[in-house]
Amino acid sequence: MTVRPSPRQTNLREKAQLMSASEIERTLVRLAHEIIEKNNGAENLGLVGVRRRGVPLAQRLAAIIERIEKNPLPVGTLDITLYRDDLSTLGPKPVVQKTEIGFPITGKDIILVDDVLYTGRTTRAAMDALFRQGRPRRVQLCVLIDRGHRELPVEASFVGRKVQTTTQEIIEVQLREVDDAERVLLVEKQA
Repeated sequence: MTVRPSPRQTNLREKAQLMSASEIERTLVRLAHEIIEKNNGAENLGLVGVRRRGVPLAQRLAAIIERIEKNPLPVGTLDITLYRDDLSTLGPKPVVQKTEIGFPITGKDIILVDDVLYTGRTTRAAMDALFRQGRPRRVQLCVLIDRGHRELPVEASFVGRKVQTTTQEIIEVQLREVDDAERVLLVEKQA
């Protein structure tokens, strides 16, 4: 299958493939087991994916946990556009999509799921948006990739893989639900 670059990708050069489709799947299985272990099961859990790529990751994790625990797990979607502190860099009219949690989060142990943890600003915005929906008992962060370079004091409870990057490099997660491809790439900004 041919993957065409998006407009923002045209000035990027692929350096390496960090994860294949099967590596992503194995990593999600491991993360699901870690989530179950750290939370003594899945009884009070809810997963909330940060739009865009955190949503399919949360749905996949929930399906794996449901297979293991034999119990359905609620999954919600969080749009953080209006909670970002960099709205001015997103263009004149940012597109706000719907937040659909679909279950009461108050008193629940929420696993916030995103694809990449970088500066911590997306996570901060996600927590602001999440707490507008209710007051969870506990919030834990699960990310597929942690690339360092934090600007805020944010750490993930569950990490698929830590990848050392420079500030010129970008981690690009491609998921079949969003990108019609399944891999994690390390790309570099071209001068």
